Amino acid sequence: MNHSFELATFAGGCFWCMMAPFENLTGVKKVVAGYTGGHTKNPTYEEVCTGKTGHIEAIQITYDPKKLTYSELLEVFWMQIDPTDPGGQFADRGIQYQTAIFYHSESQHRQAVASKQQLANSGRFSKPIMTQLKKATVFYPAEPMHQDYHKKNQQHYQSYRYHSGRDQFLERVWKKK
Repeated sequence: MNHSFELATFAGGCFWCMMAPFENLTGVKKVVAGYTGGHTKNPTYEEVCTGKTGHIEAIQITYDPKKLTYSELLEVFWMQIDPTDPGGQFADRGIQYQTAIFYHSESQHRQAVASKQQLANSGRFSKPIMTQLKKATVFYPAEPMHQDYHKKNQQHYQSYRYHSGRDQFLERVWKKK
């Protein structure tokens, strides 16, 4: 990989819903849906869905830090999730849908800690911020059907976002920003 690019890995519930907010940011080269944080090698979607592999649905972003900072990526991340829910995201329940920031360096770790603290201190949420910060481990890209799902199946994707409650929550929490 070209040394001018870096990786950022975020888990925010359903990975379909996490791809679109990042892919058109200036400086983002690619966004891949996948699984990370677990103990099974090369897990399938079906295996991850059981919650027994320890993996979390996540996205991995390849970006140019000269055009987009990690702190800016963190800001976008927080605005896609309910960071106070330890049991999943919206309609998706289970450990595979928990929120997490998987940091790739000590610098990313420091920035993630500071960003999480800033959000906790903001008063935007009355409950504690439950998003985990974890050292990045092996990232397994998801099956091709899950890549760019929001583009390939737009109608189903929009319906899913709405009926899961994600869109309404994000509108309610972030509309004043």
